[in-house]
Amino acid sequence: MNAHTQPFTIAGSVGTIECALDLPDSAQFPSPRGIALVAHPHPLYGGTMDNKVAQTLARAFVALGYATARMNFRGVGASAGVHDAGAGETDDMALLLAHMRQRYPGLPAALSGFSFGTFVQAQLQKRLQEQGEPAERLVLVGAAAGKWAMPDIPADTILIHGEQDDTIPLSAVLDWARPQDIPVIVIPGADHFFHRRLQHIKNLVTAMWHR
Repeated sequence: MNAHTQPFTIAGSVGTIECALDLPDSAQFPSPRGIALVAHPHPLYGGTMDNKVAQTLARAFVALGYATARMNFRGVGASAGVHDAGAGETDDMALLLAHMRQRYPGLPAALSGFSFGTFVQAQLQKRLQEQGEPAERLVLVGAAAGKWAMPDIPADTILIHGEQDDTIPLSAVLDWARPQDIPVIVIPGADHFFHRRLQHIKNLVTAMWHR
């Protein structure tokens, strides 16, 4: 993502998981104010941790002062294993969260994802809530409603969707969000991958985070 991105690995349940860490500017943030995890889109359709939307989410959290980690899901890049339809990926993301919490103890944790990654992070947040240690907040871009069985999410989740998304129709996201009474931020003219609209994602997340 930038010249200061730090590659690292963690031990997953089926082998090594390839990860990347981006840290906030030390002059502005002498120490991180939180940790954030970013989940990438579907690995069977070219999704990796270097996806442009995933990188944009990482940039947003770095700008907010968060130590931000991404991972390649199973079978992507140097990560071991094969795609596990979200179950194993959620387990691996939980391991990354545990690693980051050990590396930066006592800091709040945020979860973010794009497309398939929103399913993984929503599942992880549900698990964390059941364990009594939920993440501070979720940011879901291109939420996978209608594609996967998305669980209910916290009321303060930041939901961003493209008006012209033909992979996950906006109507499906509205149908999922409506009974939860959760607002959906719609970016006019944006497709699923937010071509020429990426700056809106970063601007929205950084502007809304402390509201």
